Formats: sequence, structure tokens, C-alpha cells
Amino acid sequence: MRDFALELTHRPGELERVCDVLARAGVNLKSVAALAVGTHALFRFVADDVDTARDALRSSNIPFTEEEVINVLLENRAGEVAMIAHKLAEAGINLHAIYVLGVEGDLIELAVAVDNVKKAKKILE
Repeated sequence: MRDFALELTHRPGELERVCDVLARAGVNLKSVAALAVGTHALFRFVADDVDTARDALRSSNIPFTEEEVINVLLENRAGEVAMIAHKLAEAGINLHAIYVLGVEGDLIELAVAVDNVKKAKKILE
């Protein structure tokens, strides 16, 4: 699984423009995160079809970066994200993003983007 990160201008319609490109290509967004700071915005997402998402963004000349994410299944209770952050920090791994992919009963499925996937997999899986 991979995630995409896009730096946008913080103005009306920017998110819609990108989401429309993905929707017209038939890409379903499994999880999203967006944040605006000043005149800049960051939009990150996990798509159901990585190749189609990549092709749609490229064909629309929308710049992006992408990286592998790690799936983690945890108990849905206080302290679980703190535990992940602690383990990664102790190993010197920088955390880029965490996505909620789903919640079922007492479990939560997360996707974690980091700067050292191989090392993080050993720690988190």
C-alpha cells in the first residue's frame, strides 16, 4: 500500500480540483488528511488503486510524492498511537503520516508512513 502527498495552494477549489481528477479516473480514497498553514496546504491520501491515482495525477500535471505505508492493526484504546510513536522515535525513525483505514469492534487499522519502511516493519509488525 502507498500514500500520496500533494502540496497545494490554500485557496477555494484546490482540493476539489484534485479530488475531481481522481474521481473522474474512478479512484476511491480509502483515507485522507488535509491541513492548511498560511497560504499552503498539504493533502495526503491512500487510494484504492495506486496505479490509476498516479496516472490521473500525472496526466493532469499535478505534482505529488508517494511512499510505501505500513499497515498496523491495534486495539482501539487510549495509548496505542503513543506506543507506535514511541517505538518509532526510539529507533530513530521519522513519522510522516498516520491514517485511519478502518475501525471494527475493538480494533483499529492504521496505515503509517515513515522514512525507513524496512526498519519500521520490523518494529511494528
